[in-house]
Amino acid sequence: MEDNKDYERDEIFTKRVKAGKRTYFFDVKATRSNDYYLTITESKRKIKDDNFYYEKHKIFLYKEDFGKFVDALQEAVDHVKNDLMSDFDFSQFDSEPQTTETNSENNNKFGEDLKWD
Repeated sequence: MEDNKDYERDEIFTKRVKAGKRTYFFDVKATRSNDYYLTITESKRKIKDDNFYYEKHKIFLYKEDFGKFVDALQEAVDHVKNDLMSDFDFSQFDSEPQTTETNSENNNKFGEDLKWD
């Protein structure tokens, strides 16, 4: 029987988005036949018995679904922004808070805005 060690593939590209107690990871991975897919992981920090642990939820997104997924996500976000909360100022969430120069240098690859275009 085949070992399940290969279930978690090495990331070819990763993007981390911090959001309070949650962190989202967007990881590009490859199959054995060099076909690419995306995993989206939500990691939430939880407390149990005075110890921290992380609860994770993962979505696997395959290349044939990229366009449909991005279109549906954009449509859902636009509906909230334009129809449900049109009077809310979402621009307050557009930029990352300023960090110290040392943190900025160490985490530069994680400070970029996430773009779906």
